[in-house]
Amino acid sequence: QVQLVESGGGLVQPGGSLLLSCTVSGVSLSGYHMAWFRQVPGKEREGVAVVDDYGSSVYAASVKGRFTSSKDYGKNAMMLQMDSLNSEGTAMYYCGAAWRPLKPLETSEYIYWGQGTEVNVTS
Repeated sequence: QVQLVESGGGLVQPGGSLLLSCTVSGVSLSGYHMAWFRQVPGKEREGVAVVDDYGSSVYAASVKGRFTSSKDYGKNAMMLQMDSLNSEGTAMYYCGAAWRPLKPLETSEYIYWGQGTEVNVTS
């Protein structure tokens, strides 16, 4: 059984940082594209960052330069370092796994999902 478990969410002030983790069990993340998505109520889930099966990352324009995503193969986990957070960072963050997606930042490509971790950026 494949499980993805996110952690690290919480309350942070504007300009602050958070480190999210996504721990994977039941499958090796080697070979999978792993991605972070976020969603606020009433809006579609949007892609934030993708780490491909070679370990290279792609970011949404809205977070490029502030967020860094990486895989830890030893822990079979993926991380998302979020810096310079602003109010747009307030959302539920989900990690997902896909096998060689054609469109890596689209939710339809992902076959495994975690339950999410909540991030609230507020002063």
